[in-house]
Amino acid sequence: MQSSLFAYNDLQSQDRWSLQNQQMLRVTLEGHDDLLARKGSMVAYQGLVEFDAEFQSNQQGRARAYTGEGLDLMRCHGQGTVYLANLAQHVHVMDVEQEGLTVDSAYVLAMDSTLHHEVIAVDSLYGISGSGKYQLNITGHGRVALMTSGAPLLMQVTPDKYVNCDADAIVAWSTGLRVQMQAQTHSSGVWRRRGNTGEGWELSFMGSGYALVQPSELLPPQNAQIGGGIAAQFGMGQQGAHGQNQGNVWS
Repeated sequence: MQSSLFAYNDLQSQDRWSLQNQQMLRVTLEGHDDLLARKGSMVAYQGLVEFDAEFQSNQQGRARAYTGEGLDLMRCHGQGTVYLANLAQHVHVMDVEQEGLTVDSAYVLAMDSTLHHEVIAVDSLYGISGSGKYQLNITGHGRVALMTSGAPLLMQVTPDKYVNCDADAIVAWSTGLRVQMQAQTHSSGVWRRRGNTGEGWELSFMGSGYALVQPSELLPPQNAQIGGGIAAQFGMGQQGAHGQNQGNVWS
């Protein structure tokens, strides 16, 4: 048998985490190092590997129900090699160390079971008044695989150079960064919908760390339900972003 498909043979690696290609993650299990992966993301495996649904605590269940943020995970354990992918999105492996990682749960493909994750509200964490964007905070020591729609941009934030990102394009950032959420909210600007620019909420990052942005974004404003009336189109009212986060607190 001959085919150009043989150029895509299994890539051998001594590393526990490696990329089979830009859209597929390869993780080696050795029996003592469980992997937490997004449910349904396994596309192939070799060896004696088992997959179990990961238990969610009551607090994690409540956070998911009230904020829409959280992870549906499966635990991969045993000895062998697991291949993970999701909708042919680009996969990137990152080391999580003491500074932690804040990420939208929609972009998490897998993580080491040694890592801890919890839902946080951006405003309650940083004292921001505004739309109230919930995110996932990952702490501990280990690796996490993130997904992006296309090749991303990793921007370095320094004390003398802060970075602004569209709230619908941001994927993750260093937890130690100071964050300010803002939008054009004076009367003339609101009703012009950012002067027909199509831009909505922005996140400004200050301090020392990194911000990861993908070349894709949703329709603004953040978390607004399109079709919920003219007020929702501008992030206001019960169907707007502010109405969906009354009190700006999750605990």
